[in-house]
Amino acid sequence: MSESSSYVPPRVWNPATESGGRFASINRPTAGARETKELPTGEHPFQLYSLATPNGVKATVMFEELLEAGHGDAEYDAWLIDISSGDQFGSGFVAINPNSKIPALLDRSEDPAVRVFESGSILLYLAEKFGALLPRERAARTESLNWLFWQMGSGPYLGGGFGHFYAYAPEKLEYPIDRFAMETKRQLDVLDQRLAVSEYLGGSEYSIADIANWPWYGALVKGRLYDAGEFLAVHEYTHVIRWADAIAARPAAQRGRMVNRVWGDDATQLRERHSADDFPAG
Repeated sequence: MSESSSYVPPRVWNPATESGGRFASINRPTAGARETKELPTGEHPFQLYSLATPNGVKATVMFEELLEAGHGDAEYDAWLIDISSGDQFGSGFVAINPNSKIPALLDRSEDPAVRVFESGSILLYLAEKFGALLPRERAARTESLNWLFWQMGSGPYLGGGFGHFYAYAPEKLEYPIDRFAMETKRQLDVLDQRLAVSEYLGGSEYSIADIANWPWYGALVKGRLYDAGEFLAVHEYTHVIRWADAIAARPAAQRGRMVNRVWGDDATQLRERHSADDFPAG
């Protein structure tokens, strides 16, 4: 370690000191609604409230894959939740997801309507509801779920760990960046070894395991996440790159990546989605 620190943790921590960083203005140690704010609703059975972060992309890719496969009952409205402005703390959103994280889903085809929160839960709920993108045979199903839950457990080390300290923290600190870069590369190696012997994570079939992992690790190896491709030498993970490219070529994945996206090239953005006609032609 080249740096030293005089920081001594207090006996009892309190949030009185401004932490700095990109999301400091909205971070608090308490949960719950901060304002009364109802959510908009559209005409479709499914109401999705999200943003095109990697976790949000999971849900929109899933919906687009279901529609691509002919499941017309999977029509959805996708409403933008601006997390930098604190939309996730409005009373309507908190009623669907008390954890105030995107994505959040309301299934109005059920009576009473069913709320679904946490991206992995949304993928599993939709896969079971439509009987799609999850194998039915026990061993194959379990293998796909292994990789779904692997992502749910590993993702925070990539996002809240590496991503935060490398891209968002108010100052660059060697120890946390080194610690989480090592873990991120270990995770990429786990995926690379799996994909060296399997076309997709769950086996020979594309599934919710791939949909969960692609927005994170696919974006990472293609240099679209945290601008960290060179730093992490992602070119080393050739099997992950092959897998990422295969999914990126799917029309549903291309559409899903656009939904609730409000940054980047205009051609890659679709602020809200209420119909297939909302996507640009071509």
